[in-house]
Amino acid sequence: MPITRRRLITISAALAFLPATARATSKGTTRRWTGQALGARASIRLDHPDGEVIAARVMAEIDRLEDMLSLYRPQSALSRLNRDGHLPAPPFELLDCLSLAGTVHRASGGRFDPTVQPLWALWAEAAAGGRKPDAQAVETVRRGTGWAKVELDAAAITLQPGMALTLNGIGQGYVADRVAALLEAEGLSNILIDTGELRALGGKPEGGNWPVRLETGERLSLRQRALATSAPLGTTFDQAGHDGHILDPTTGRPAASAWRSVSVSAPSAAIADALATAACLISDQEEIRVMLGHFEGARLEASV
Repeated sequence: MPITRRRLITISAALAFLPATARATSKGTTRRWTGQALGARASIRLDHPDGEVIAARVMAEIDRLEDMLSLYRPQSALSRLNRDGHLPAPPFELLDCLSLAGTVHRASGGRFDPTVQPLWALWAEAAAGGRKPDAQAVETVRRGTGWAKVELDAAAITLQPGMALTLNGIGQGYVADRVAALLEAEGLSNILIDTGELRALGGKPEGGNWPVRLETGERLSLRQRALATSAPLGTTFDQAGHDGHILDPTTGRPAASAWRSVSVSAPSAAIADALATAACLISDQEEIRVMLGHFEGARLEASV
């Protein structure tokens, strides 16, 4: 089943970060760790006398966040919410990430909707059998989705029966923001964090901005902001590569997008991540810019 996408998570600069099973190599004060995080290969390269201690803190933070936000860990807070339909005293980070998701949901006119997880599961199960889901099944599941049906506050998160949430489209950016906050609290700067979405703390250690090359070949630079790119057909359900992983919540089907990819930059990687995903469901650039106008500093970098 081709529902996979190769990702490499890195943090580079006077430092580069990473995850949880560690193999370290060293040369002078430069050390490199490799492992797994967020379902992807990850690496941290640190040129810092306290690199080993700092990398351990980053690894612990990513592991802690995965215990809240991951769909891959059965006992994560998100997995328990989806399984039980109710999560009392939810962790702050899950509430925070979902609150950001709700903000983008409203700004996008409902196009960004974390409740599409049951639809995604339906398409994935059908793809495993080499087919598409039945149209009636899609419509039945779609009627059970909708952000307005989620009860969300500090006391508990409650879903209606049959509902489930996904943080795909915002979770990777959120983790990048949290790692950035941790490193900044360590007094570090001039770092590029890549969790699938880019988050720059300052510029390059040797001076200048971080150079970035988009999938379109276009080049831009980052300093103290984030960049996210979404490609509707970057991951597909079918072998032919026609049914993309970004689902339209109004139809329950893969988005018939006008774009091969959309890149958005913003001060927050989580916001850039969610906005780029939502933009794939908007066919007019001006309408995308109107959506981005709800978020200070958000900018459309490319849509092709």
